Amino acid sequence: MNEQHVHDHDVRDQHVYDYVVVGGGTAGSVIASRLTENPDVTVAVIEGGPSDVGRDDVLTLRRWMGLLGGELDYDYPTTEQPRGNSHIRHSRARVLGGCSSHNTLIAFKPLPSDWDEWAEAGAEGWDAAAMDPYFARLRNNIVPVDEADRNAIARDFVDAAQTALGVPRVEGFNRQPFHEGVGFFDLAYHPENNKRSSASVAYLHPFLDRPNLHIALETWAFRLELEGTRATGVHIRTKEGEEHVVRARREVLVCAGAVDTPRLLLHSGIGPRADLEKLGIPVVHDLPGVGENLLDHPESVIVWETHGPIPENSAMDSDAGLFVRRDPESEGPDLMFHFYQIPFTDNPERIGYERPAHGVSMTPNIPKPRSRGRLYLTSADPEVKPALDFRYFTDEDDYDGRTLVDGIRIARQIAASEPLAGWLKREVCPGPEVTSDEELSAYARHVAHTVYHPAGTCRMGAADDELAVVAPDLRIRGLDNIRIADASVFPTMTAVNPMIGVLMVGEKCAELLGGNRR
Repeated sequence: MNEQHVHDHDVRDQHVYDYVVVGGGTAGSVIASRLTENPDVTVAVIEGGPSDVGRDDVLTLRRWMGLLGGELDYDYPTTEQPRGNSHIRHSRARVLGGCSSHNTLIAFKPLPSDWDEWAEAGAEGWDAAAMDPYFARLRNNIVPVDEADRNAIARDFVDAAQTALGVPRVEGFNRQPFHEGVGFFDLAYHPENNKRSSASVAYLHPFLDRPNLHIALETWAFRLELEGTRATGVHIRTKEGEEHVVRARREVLVCAGAVDTPRLLLHSGIGPRADLEKLGIPVVHDLPGVGENLLDHPESVIVWETHGPIPENSAMDSDAGLFVRRDPESEGPDLMFHFYQIPFTDNPERIGYERPAHGVSMTPNIPKPRSRGRLYLTSADPEVKPALDFRYFTDEDDYDGRTLVDGIRIARQIAASEPLAGWLKREVCPGPEVTSDEELSAYARHVAHTVYHPAGTCRMGAADDELAVVAPDLRIRGLDNIRIADASVFPTMTAVNPMIGVLMVGEKCAELLGGNRR
């Protein structure tokens, strides 16, 4: 397998394929791989970024932070957030494998309550019992953080959380559904060399020599081609600036992610009529839900200085975590933490905090946020990035804000418990003097960051749901020969990190298309 091979297939050689997959990311890699298992089916993958083959900066998991904001990041800004942090940049990966080539590869099978919530929201056939089998099909190497990567301070965080909160220790979060627990994560990686088991590594690299798989790299899909209500292909621009239409005999599969999928639809005239008309984009199909229901997992941070350096070993510097269920009525966990073996102070520094030389962080996270945002265009020019208004912390009862306040208080309980307490010299942010609900809320919201989980912008729903963009078979409502398969179809946010959910969406889509025949 060599880098050159990925370039050999140039979509200009022949412009017609059975399937055109827009986006070689987390779901797109799965679908292209499964469809091309049938040698009689031709697939073109349109990927905006370069290959990840042979790129250690991408393939080495622990180097993930170096990719943020760099050349492989589309780097989307956030609109003004009156109750949150307006400085959040949303990383979206511009490389084969998409965000699975860019993220920490924390690998959680969505909880049964996550899938069942989708089914209740109108995604018939997506309940937990129906979705469970797809997890077993995944090609990724999903394993608990290796013993050699288990940092002593992270082990002590696990022990301290167990002592302080009485939650169970979990060894292998994917073995059975859980409501609460603390432990080391499962990751999609190869511990022996710290290499990723991303969607591209697992689903595309072994099959790059398939003659029916054509991957167009550094190629931008900027508009869908429609004949009436039938999608026939996609307009692309190559790295050299040449424009072509790549046509699909059977279907176009849009897998560009929760930002670029709605963006592509809107620029193709598919979306809310009034918004499109205001920008002078000809309306092809009035579909009011495109760009609505923008979801994310907001997360805040509490940072401690340690008495000195901590050991070096780690899989990706955030290897352990905690889930608690504060409300016994809640279907699943309602507060989550990542434990960072580094002082994660990018946002606190903006409001005057200083980064300690050595430190650790806990990041209280809202598994089931109630705020809903929207994505919209500000220009008819496809080159202009869309606006992402997450409307962080705007839910009516301030559930999201209160969750983070509870999180900081719980984090302090853990930090005061041995064996973690012995490592910690002082709380840096927000600082022990910040104690009232109001102060903690203001701090938590202003330094909040994202865990890069945008979802929901083309959500799946029932036929009578006017804001649903796709039906449970992933077809775009009112259009033919086009489906969406990526995080944009999530009706609601999974309580856990969503990457495995996206891979499972890819597997299910491939099956709906007749791929991965079992």
